[in-house]
Amino acid sequence: MRERIDRRAMAVLSTGHGATDFAGGALPALLPFLRDKFDLSYTLVAVLVLASAMSGSIVQPLFGLWSDRRGAIWLMPAGVAAGGIGMALAAASTAYWLAVVFVVVSGLGTAAFHPEGSKFAAFVSGRRRASGMSLFSIGGNLGFALGAFATAPIVVALGLRGGLLIAVPCVAVTAVLLALTPYLRRFVPEREARARVTGEDDRRSLVLLLTVLAFRSLAWYGLLTFVPLWEVSLGHSKHHGTSLLSLMLFTGFVGTLAAGPIADRIGLRTVLLAANVAICPLMLVFVLVGGIPGAVALAFVGVAVIGTFGITMVMSQQYLPRRIGVASGLSIGFSIGLGGIAAVILGAVADSIDLRTALYISSAAPVAAVLLTLLLPRERAGRLEPEVAVP
Repeated sequence: MRERIDRRAMAVLSTGHGATDFAGGALPALLPFLRDKFDLSYTLVAVLVLASAMSGSIVQPLFGLWSDRRGAIWLMPAGVAAGGIGMALAAASTAYWLAVVFVVVSGLGTAAFHPEGSKFAAFVSGRRRASGMSLFSIGGNLGFALGAFATAPIVVALGLRGGLLIAVPCVAVTAVLLALTPYLRRFVPEREARARVTGEDDRRSLVLLLTVLAFRSLAWYGLLTFVPLWEVSLGHSKHHGTSLLSLMLFTGFVGTLAAGPIADRIGLRTVLLAANVAICPLMLVFVLVGGIPGAVALAFVGVAVIGTFGITMVMSQQYLPRRIGVASGLSIGFSIGLGGIAAVILGAVADSIDLRTALYISSAAPVAAVLLTLLLPRERAGRLEPEVAVP
């Protein structure tokens, strides 16, 4: 097993991750504009989030299984292209149902990229798996934040048809991934090593981790969907709302830089537990206090949630070491899918009661995530990750 992270390969993978999530990050910024264009209720707004989440989650473990059994490096450039083009066409759609269809296409791109990208990130990380996966996650976090940050000004200046520009960086990165595919292939383990995997699958712990992610996703998708709309309901502009959303996403990028190296030293479970403990009170400060304290609290929610995405991915791969593509697909896909369902439920609550109540419900979910995190198995700080391979 490699002792160090291959920085060049990781840069390529992280850039691909960033382009894929750039398209995903554009959706929350588009929601207020699409709501006005099609005169949507909160529930129908949340259906767009559900369409993205479900298409990006349900088939993701299947892509992971394909990757584990046959290898499918082509899924990375294909996923980036589908993600960007789908979201660009969703922005320019002339009917609500068309927007839903193209959001689904974009979500399928996300589903295609992530299991293969996560698996290769594990290959090039060597023994510093948490640090390596954090570097991989940084690309996605930064891409998601840039997608949210760049989309609103473009749409304000050019209208929703200007959203076609969302596809430009994704198509460019697709070309880069295609050109560098031969270099990435070097990191696939040799055939003789493919059957040599240390550690047994721990499906109980994986199910428990996925349940933790489900509760955390209820909180996270409540914010992704409704932060801009909440600010609009308070009398602020759409741009102000998307700026707060971008702040939350950019600070998550900072959290990712710190979380991986810390987890390599003190343990993955410890860092995840500390992050989950912080989410509920921070969300309540955002909703109840607002203003500058609320913005600061929202920024730290980004640190707590986004900063630990890479950590939960590594944990899922540890619990299912013989099928790391499937493990990656489950950890990402499961949390995305249930987050989308939660967004629709919260939208229905907002329509029937009010948006404040929906955000209160969302903020309560991390309490359950904390209790379940305590049941996850302990690990020794600084332990070596099991050797991974393609079966």
